[in-house]
Amino acid sequence: MKCPNCGHEEDRVVDSRPSQDGRAIRRRRECLGCNERFTTYEYVEQSTLTVIKSDNRREPFDRTKLVQGLKLACNKRPVSAKQIENMADQVEGEINSRSKNEIESHDIGEIVMKHLRQVDEIAYVRFASVYRKFKDKEEFLEEMKKLLE
Repeated sequence: MKCPNCGHEEDRVVDSRPSQDGRAIRRRRECLGCNERFTTYEYVEQSTLTVIKSDNRREPFDRTKLVQGLKLACNKRPVSAKQIENMADQVEGEINSRSKNEIESHDIGEIVMKHLRQVDEIAYVRFASVYRKFKDKEEFLEEMKKLLE
């Protein structure tokens, strides 16, 4: 690891601890050249996940799109940013646990709706109305009936 201060390539680890709910390791290092301390993070490298869109296009999974969709559904609802991040973590974890390199966007939407339903029913209905592309009020009412059951 090169020192960000002097570029020296030798250092020693001063402190090491889990970070980001155990998904990373935070290491405090000290450069053996200039004694400057700096922090590094170690993550598990995930294989690239490909999302198969409804028109059969393929694109890399993008967590920021997931978080944006959750934020939009939860807009002006009593859902904290921490809850949105936790939902994104849970959805991403569930996707990665399937141990496939590809997933259909439909499957991601279903996973998101499952988690939204547990957190905020209005956000769930908002997401479902966009995701399922309701054509008329009857389809919307059917979804509401399922929610009330």
